[in-house]
Amino acid sequence: MVRVSNNLVGILNLVTLLLSIPIIGGGIWLSKHANTECERFLDKPVIALGVFILLVSIAGSVGSFCRVSCLLWVYLVVMFLLILLLFCFTIFAFVVTNKGAGEALSGRGYKEYRLGDYSDWLQKRVNNDKNWNKIRSCLQDSKICQRLLDDGSSTRVEDFYKQHLSSLQSGCCKPSNDCNFQYISPTNWTRTPTSSLTNPDCTAWSNDPNILCYHCQSCKAGLLDNIKRDWKRVAVINIIFLVFLIIVYSVGCCAFRNNREDNSWKRFP
Repeated sequence: MVRVSNNLVGILNLVTLLLSIPIIGGGIWLSKHANTECERFLDKPVIALGVFILLVSIAGSVGSFCRVSCLLWVYLVVMFLLILLLFCFTIFAFVVTNKGAGEALSGRGYKEYRLGDYSDWLQKRVNNDKNWNKIRSCLQDSKICQRLLDDGSSTRVEDFYKQHLSSLQSGCCKPSNDCNFQYISPTNWTRTPTSSLTNPDCTAWSNDPNILCYHCQSCKAGLLDNIKRDWKRVAVINIIFLVFLIIVYSVGCCAFRNNREDNSWKRFP
């Protein structure tokens, strides 16, 4: 008798098995062709993810199609742990991204970002010098300030203030509004007698294109705001994925029960 649940689990795992091959291939390609340390940092996690999906898919496919109960049991245990892990991460993502938002400025098209507005856990991650040095290097490699550098002196101050900068551009590519520096170009500002240095970011600012405000607290805050938005999107996707995994897990449990019934029937003809 055809077992629908077994066939369904097997087909789903064949699809994920095929998907794991380009993931592994992408990781191997990154390890050999990546130009920056930031890109190379991703190769091992991508390969590990691909291998994990491949092994779980093999266990699910063989366990369901060939009625191998022990493999299907391993598959279900891994699926349960994955559901639990994904659920915990989703809750955690919503909690740590609940705080923090950009501050709207009068007469400005962009917002300003302050590190203290974000969750303590996220602050600790970026305040760690070792972590931030790697992140800063990646930000510089990504050339987030290149558009402002390319504009040079062709952008008038009135036009610059109307620009809608991203959180990273606002935090890392220009000095804080608190500094009250005189505008020369988007990435070139000078101190005046009325400039304020009460904000530590004002002394960290440099007109050097390789430095700018990458050492500023506002740059860290801009990064956290970016992470906050991305994590919230990921958390929403995780909820959809969780529902899918729970359905697959339920069907897998039916397939496992079918295997046990088949094995019992063979044992007692």
